[in-house]
Amino acid sequence: MSKAIENLMTAQKHAMKIRPATGGFPVLAEVLRQYGVLKNIWTLPSCQSLYLTNDGPVVISGNAIVNSATDVSKFNQEALIHALRINQSGQSTFPEFLIAAWNAGVISYDVDFINRTVIYFGCQGEEYLEKYPAVEIDIEIAIL
Repeated sequence: MSKAIENLMTAQKHAMKIRPATGGFPVLAEVLRQYGVLKNIWTLPSCQSLYLTNDGPVVISGNAIVNSATDVSKFNQEALIHALRINQSGQSTFPEFLIAAWNAGVISYDVDFINRTVIYFGCQGEEYLEKYPAVEIDIEIAIL
């Protein structure tokens, strides 16, 4: 296992340990940032996730949302924002959020851990940018 993969897996494990059920994304993002993860690029509907880290890039393939030829929904910013708020309030799981984002016409999104932003993309060049709040985390606590 490479240093990049080992570091990413350790960061994710620690983040999930301390992440609150509601509004937990900023905690997850901050732990990843402190472990040297710079960016995360998600591709839907394949659910492939590319992490750009100080130790090198790492790709993780998830469970695809669709497995055959499928029409892509028109980008619907209101539906995306609704899916985000539902997830942020702890009323949906991450896989449910991914499906809702896909149904809202999102084909990819980029998380910038340095600038604390997420940009969601539609297939016709549409974009929705959302900033997330900074949180303070003592990484030593995350390791315990």
